[in-house]
Amino acid sequence: MTITDLYKKFLQFPSVATDTRKIKKGDIFFALKGPNFNGNLYVRQAFEAGASYCVCDEKSDVENNNIVYTDNVLTTLQMLAKFHREQFENLPDGKAIPFIAITGSNGKTTTKELVHEVLSTTYKCYTTQGNLNNHIGIPLTILSVKKDAEMVVVEMGANHLHEIESYCTYTKPTHGLITNCGKAHLEGFGGEEGVKKGKGELYNYLAKTGGTIFINTDYHYLNEMSGAIQNKISYGLLNATYTGIVKEDNYFLEISITNGAAINSIKTQLAGNYNLPNIMGAVCIGKTFGVADEAIKTALENYSPSNSRSQIIKKESNTILLDAYNANPSSMKAAIENFAAMAGDKKIVILGGMMELGEDSIAEHTEVIKLLQKHKWHQIVLAGKDYVNLPNNILHFNTSAEIGDWFTEQQFKNATVLIKGSRGMAMEKVIQ
Repeated sequence: MTITDLYKKFLQFPSVATDTRKIKKGDIFFALKGPNFNGNLYVRQAFEAGASYCVCDEKSDVENNNIVYTDNVLTTLQMLAKFHREQFENLPDGKAIPFIAITGSNGKTTTKELVHEVLSTTYKCYTTQGNLNNHIGIPLTILSVKKDAEMVVVEMGANHLHEIESYCTYTKPTHGLITNCGKAHLEGFGGEEGVKKGKGELYNYLAKTGGTIFINTDYHYLNEMSGAIQNKISYGLLNATYTGIVKEDNYFLEISITNGAAINSIKTQLAGNYNLPNIMGAVCIGKTFGVADEAIKTALENYSPSNSRSQIIKKESNTILLDAYNANPSSMKAAIENFAAMAGDKKIVILGGMMELGEDSIAEHTEVIKLLQKHKWHQIVLAGKDYVNLPNNILHFNTSAEIGDWFTEQQFKNATVLIKGSRGMAMEKVIQ
């Protein structure tokens, strides 16, 4: 069966699934497989759950004319996504739907959410749900885009070279934004220069296709990386088309737009001045596509973070800054320095380990310890095997659950608490 034929079936049943536990009636089930799972073994369950078709790359013992066999299910999913993406090019009215790709070491999910909130005030905008930002999630995102789309925002995550390059082949972005290039996934990228090269694959694609980038000119390396691109729209603190500054950063972040928009104050529900670039990226994109100033302000002020990202939680008399969705040396440093600058007499820092740092892991965790020692805290608590040779004033536990038990026993009152760590550490368990 050709992709064109499969697409005809998709038009009849325009919803796909990769997990039989989540199938809705009429879904097309793609039997993906990996090191620890094989969707081909669940074809019978898929049909029983209501699947209209099953796409497989292994012979099934289920006899059903609605099984579509292919050489590789994942490749077929990506090819179908590309075919669907191309339906939004060269539309009858002569227009093409903008597809905005967002990647970076830190802040890409928050930026994606903010951009979506801003654009949705004026356009029918589709975006990545949650963190479906990989080789499976991105095709699913594209296939979720309906005919009424006017804007699409796609988040791209990567932990090694050539990933973003491959995403671009079926996402075909018209616009792109790299939030930053920091110390993240060093093990896969092979170092900071590898991170820049990997994230820069988005710039490379847009340079070849004549696309447009939204660039934070505060980062000199982004300016260097974007040299081959003609179409650039800038944002940052200074010397950019759209600029902004922090007005207030005690718990909730308030900013002011100083150039490019008449917005004196945006009172967000985000914690941390490191979110300023994320907000400015959303302002820049919103203004570029003609979103009114008041709509931008309202959208950004109404956005409430979730999923342990830059959340401020009131628990009895304590204030908790929960930023535990992920962590790397760059984001950890920013979070610690931001917390140190905030008001509060009883500050408690609770940090989990940072993943995927390879041979640099011990050294990077040691740098976190050194940074913590430069500030005054009521208590420092760490979890993870790569925090070693700790001073006597730092408590250490193996897991976040153990810290949670300790935290409950302390019965802190009127404390301000920062909780951060990599996803694998599940640091949100400290307060559950």
